[in-house]
Amino acid sequence: MTAAPRLRVGLLGTGPWARLTHGPALAAHPGVEFAGVWGRRPEAAAEVAGLFGTRAYPDADALIADVDAVAVALPPALQAPLAARAARAGRHLLLDKPLAATVADARAVADAVDAAGVRSVVFFTLRFDPASARWIDEQAAAGRRTAADGAGSGWFTGRADWYGAVFSDDASPFADSPWRREKGGLWDVGPHALSVLLPVLGDAVEVSAARGRGDAVHLTLRHESGASSTSLLTLTAPPAAAGVAIEFRGAPGVAAYPDGLAGEAAGALSGAVDALTAETPHPCDARFGLRVTEILAAAEAALG
Repeated sequence: MTAAPRLRVGLLGTGPWARLTHGPALAAHPGVEFAGVWGRRPEAAAEVAGLFGTRAYPDADALIADVDAVAVALPPALQAPLAARAARAGRHLLLDKPLAATVADARAVADAVDAAGVRSVVFFTLRFDPASARWIDEQAAAGRRTAADGAGSGWFTGRADWYGAVFSDDASPFADSPWRREKGGLWDVGPHALSVLLPVLGDAVEVSAARGRGDAVHLTLRHESGASSTSLLTLTAPPAAAGVAIEFRGAPGVAAYPDGLAGEAAGALSGAVDALTAETPHPCDARFGLRVTEILAAAEAALG
């Protein structure tokens, strides 16, 4: 039996996320040929290529022309136009969250994916970490089951709090990120919260938000299921207070996300690569990335 050909994947981006997550995952994945790296700084592209035994490309379009798929580890304002360009060239997309910095740019990516008929996966970490993904699926199933069997109305409420310490921890490799400085926790860790809340409680039909200390945003949603949810989203939490707290309450009881359940991000990214090569589309595609961007933009507008 002839083995399936490996997917030739090129990486756009050379920052900490590319070095710590994308590079190791692509280099180690048995179904991938890590074909090359492009970055805005040629010297950084050469350095990352050397780390993972691949080649540096001087031009993004040259890399796109040579591969089957592109993985993107760039700020959202740069990711979106390059992703749309790659989709129009017939390349599958492994994208980061948030999909774009504006709704218009996110829609352009989703439309390009649909028009070209290529596959897309947006990397929401917990949705591709095996243990975390199982836990999320279990809560979604529990809500549907209790709503259907007359035992209750499913989940009553949920919360998904991300207490990041990127800007209060001197050791964080992401502290110098200009787009995170500009957009804050709402846009950086907000997508993670939404990637858990939406599959369990349903799409958001009302969005409101309020500011807290530093970049903290309190996000409140009403979902199509009738449930409500809250999220505290920040990158300026004191390091001693950093962490994730997720909980659902309702007819199924109380479900709290277990501490330490998630594995390493590079392992989760390997799961995202698996999803990109699968015949069945993954729910976290460009259209889902667009919906998350729409909710983030609505929350930002509510903040005034």
